[in-house]
Amino acid sequence: MTEPAPPRRNPGPNYVPQALEFFARMGSAEAIVHGARRYTYAETRAAVLAMATALTARRVRGSMTAAAVTRNHPESIILLLALHLLGCRAAFVPIHAPRDQQRGFIERASADVLIHDSGLADDLIGEALAQAARPVLGLGPSADRPDLLAEMIVAAAGSQANGERHGNTTAGHEPQSLFQTGGTTGRPKLVRHGQRFYEALYLRGQLYRGSGEPGMRHLAVAPFGTANGQLPVLLALFQGGAAVLMTEFRAAELLATIERERVTSTLLSPRRLREVLTDPALAHTDCARLRSLDCGGSAAPAADLAQAIERFGPVLRVVYGMTEAPVITAYPGMDLDAEHPERLRSCGTPDATSKVEVRAADGTVLPAGETGTVWVAGPLVMDGYLGQPEQAGRALVDGWLCTEDIGYTDRDGYLYLVDRAADVITTGEPPARIYTRVLEDALAGHPGVRAAAVAGVPDAELGQAAVAFVVRAPGTGVTAADLRDLVAGAAGGVALREVRFLGELPMTHEDKVDKKALCAQYHDK
Repeated sequence: MTEPAPPRRNPGPNYVPQALEFFARMGSAEAIVHGARRYTYAETRAAVLAMATALTARRVRGSMTAAAVTRNHPESIILLLALHLLGCRAAFVPIHAPRDQQRGFIERASADVLIHDSGLADDLIGEALAQAARPVLGLGPSADRPDLLAEMIVAAAGSQANGERHGNTTAGHEPQSLFQTGGTTGRPKLVRHGQRFYEALYLRGQLYRGSGEPGMRHLAVAPFGTANGQLPVLLALFQGGAAVLMTEFRAAELLATIERERVTSTLLSPRRLREVLTDPALAHTDCARLRSLDCGGSAAPAADLAQAIERFGPVLRVVYGMTEAPVITAYPGMDLDAEHPERLRSCGTPDATSKVEVRAADGTVLPAGETGTVWVAGPLVMDGYLGQPEQAGRALVDGWLCTEDIGYTDRDGYLYLVDRAADVITTGEPPARIYTRVLEDALAGHPGVRAAAVAGVPDAELGQAAVAFVVRAPGTGVTAADLRDLVAGAAGGVALREVRFLGELPMTHEDKVDKKALCAQYHDK
């Protein structure tokens, strides 16, 4: 049974009318690129108003939650802004998540209406309808569902007056979005971001534009239904830049797009970064306009970061964030600093709008060099978890978010993460804590290792024991004994119970190593 949604407060003026006024001033400047399709700012504004008119005609109101299943294309951006203009809660279903998670997302979001791309997720929509009768709207032609895109065209062809009025229909209804967490440590949660989050993005974009710097031309790879997908796309638009959209990731296509579209910014997971670094097309691609090659989502091997710096120059920017707070720290302009080689393992300093503290278990703020739990505050921190007030209450304390990441800062304020709280291995008598990131970094430093993950498994005598899962580098013959000795030497004598060699590490739909799957695999054999 779905838990009731909390009441939605009136947060004051909606951010979307401000953004549309800015779009009007930008006029014929290019805003959105998707293959051969191009939208100017004026066209984007008109499309948002027309979409809002079409939604209103289909009885979509500001009190509603709309679940959307869409690919990366201009209409995804237009739909989000139109829903928010009406004061709706937009719940973009993670399209690469397992089907049971997608169904659960729709049900727990208490979706009032379903919207999906024509030909995408028909089975999922059918299953959702079997749970509860809801209106279904299509983005594209369908035999049995209204086509919002066609109705947009009709609305745009008529008077714009109907669309303009929607800027005044949001009173009492906060524009919100729901995002699903990765679920690597348990059941995925639904994160609420609202007016404060989007207003902060708009203001940040406007401040950047006021600096006189050209807006970024951001190549969007992450699905628009994720916080990592929405944040940079909207930031590019609010700067007066352009959002260049990729529907599916392919390294060679990404490189060609960077060159063809004069891309200045993109965001890749460590897995995607490695695919780009090993693609033959990289050798002859012009990436000279790239100003920010962001890498985030999980920890990247230091060797990959060093290779990226050597190939692209000092444009690499490591970003640390999570669904609950998409940007916590950043390390822009990374370089191979001979005085601080350890900083390849850092995730940088606090973002411009974030405050970061490392705290002990009793809440005491720890000095540099001491390991504790990372806490963050700022306008990009979530409003809460939908339908889970107790968990939200534990995570949000006095305006601060407990990330459940373990780390420390150096004397210059650079943050280093050593583990997730759920992944820390407690072993021995008296119990000692082993941070898996430390072991993984040691393993990844071996030239015979392409990828490595460490997880704790139950042990009758020790409580838990450390097991390493390793992917060998091509053409190498590194042994388990080699890696045991390496870890023991680099991590204070820590003994690995076992080293298992795999062809690939299992990954979640968010391109993170799936340690739950590794542990299940260990116990199955």
